[in-house]
Amino acid sequence: MKIIEIEGGRQLKGTIRVSGAKNATVALIPAAILTDEEATICNVPEITDTEALCDILKMLKVQINRSTESIIINPKDMNNIEITEKFSKKLRASYYFMGALLGKYKKAVMYFPGGCSIGARPIDLHLKGFEALGATVRNEKNKYIVEAKELKGANIYLDIASVGATINIMLAAVKAKGTTIIDNAAKEPEIVNVATFLNSMGAKITGAGTSTIKIVGVDYLHQCFHEVIPDRIEAGSYIIMGALCGNPLKIDNVIPEHIDPLLSKLEEMGVNLEIGSDYVIVLGSNKNLKATNIKTAVYPGFPTDLQQPFTVLLTQANGKSKVTETIWENRFMHIPYLKDLGADIEVKSQTATIIGPNPLIGTQVVATDLRAGAAMVAAGLLAEGKTTITNAEHILRGYEQIIEKLTAVGAKINIKEI
Repeated sequence: MKIIEIEGGRQLKGTIRVSGAKNATVALIPAAILTDEEATICNVPEITDTEALCDILKMLKVQINRSTESIIINPKDMNNIEITEKFSKKLRASYYFMGALLGKYKKAVMYFPGGCSIGARPIDLHLKGFEALGATVRNEKNKYIVEAKELKGANIYLDIASVGATINIMLAAVKAKGTTIIDNAAKEPEIVNVATFLNSMGAKITGAGTSTIKIVGVDYLHQCFHEVIPDRIEAGSYIIMGALCGNPLKIDNVIPEHIDPLLSKLEEMGVNLEIGSDYVIVLGSNKNLKATNIKTAVYPGFPTDLQQPFTVLLTQANGKSKVTETIWENRFMHIPYLKDLGADIEVKSQTATIIGPNPLIGTQVVATDLRAGAAMVAAGLLAEGKTTITNAEHILRGYEQIIEKLTAVGAKINIKEI
């Protein structure tokens, strides 16, 4: 097990450059096998989720050439074999291979995916989408067998605007016969990035980023070069850390409109920001922050992935704040550990009430999932004394070189194996 140790109370000063988006990368890598030539993806973060997906590619005999921030994927000698539980359970996004393999070979066999335990995460919308395209789905002891003689375009309505289902259906539909329409599609920037990638191979996808996506099937996908967008959740996490202890802290390689809800809430609280075309500077931590309320929602609402780090900031605001979580039912697992650090928080149903400001005192806490881990890092940077975060592997799934980036701006932070 890996642990992170932080000596808190130090000011963060300098520049942190945001890496490529985890939530785009984990879809782009499986999507790359749809090409009939090779795909080059740059700005790829070195995180454990990327490594896990590359392990699946190697198992499938896909050629990979990995260099700094880029990866070349060539599936010319690929074998469409079963993705075993050993590989699928390493991360939630392994399920994108289901759509990609179905789209290319008309058959996918893999076990149920893994990932953070933040709530019920069924893939029924994905499977219904595959069935609408003409596939049959069988579940044999947690192993899914999805196959079709032919995939045909269809009109598909998603009961929930699911990012995963939207992308997976796109992957399955790009080589289907005819036209597929996805209604109530998710609108996240990562979906636009994946659609752009597929279009650069020769796919015909329009409407990505809106609630209706149209895919006209094609027979052949050629080589392409593509860049991963900056990670809006990583950017938001570091901006929140800057609001806690920046003096000043610049977050570079940001698309500010991707995190509008966060920036609006920070300004409402009294955080002093300078927002440029591709950067955000937190000009200094404010000791007189105003309390506020947030409610998570699908994009372009307040992102659930920033709820946990943002809760840390609310412990330092004056008065009563409320956080309502509408996406995942287990997204408050970080709250007991914030209370151990000294926060005054109570949870009732899906709403957390935070009374502040309260000083935080370092202690041992747990990274229960990826974004809860980011919250613990934020809290540890602020807390007086030493904070030890166990299960740090969760954090490394989504934050490239987090130790190095924070150390470079003045944090006293290290990681070790125990």
